[in-house]
Amino acid sequence: METEHVMHTFAPVYNEHSEVLILGTFPSVKSRENHFYYGHPRNRFWKVTAAVCGCEVPETIEEKKQFLLENHIAIWDVIASCDIAGSSDSSITNVMVNDIERLLTKAPIKAVFLNGAKAYELFIKYCPCKDKINAYKLPSTSPANAAWSLERLVEEWKEIRR
Repeated sequence: METEHVMHTFAPVYNEHSEVLILGTFPSVKSRENHFYYGHPRNRFWKVTAAVCGCEVPETIEEKKQFLLENHIAIWDVIASCDIAGSSDSSITNVMVNDIERLLTKAPIKAVFLNGAKAYELFIKYCPCKDKINAYKLPSTSPANAAWSLERLVEEWKEIRR
């Protein structure tokens, strides 16, 4: 599959009460089509975070934003633009990172959680703020991470509530 240069087109979700920042790598094709995070119907992000927070799974973009803010969660992605083949994290090259450090000055973020090994790897490699905040790698909620059951993901992701 051929790579194309793609820009991240939607803003981070956060407010002055956000204490946890969850970073993915870059929006999937489905997320880019839906103009919001974790838009692939088989991505388990919304099911996992709702279970961890003891909430109903949000359906609409507005419900998702409200859910995140009510639970003091901010979300964004490590990458602002890159060359990528479809939604394949392993194909990512020519990376420009988002200004995560600036977001950290606007919200009282206590810890950063990376959704998957690739997000963690990119955060550590490219983000100058990596030494200024605790960052934790969580198993990816992507459908490509089929080895992890929903139950196991929820158990690991409970870390965001601590």
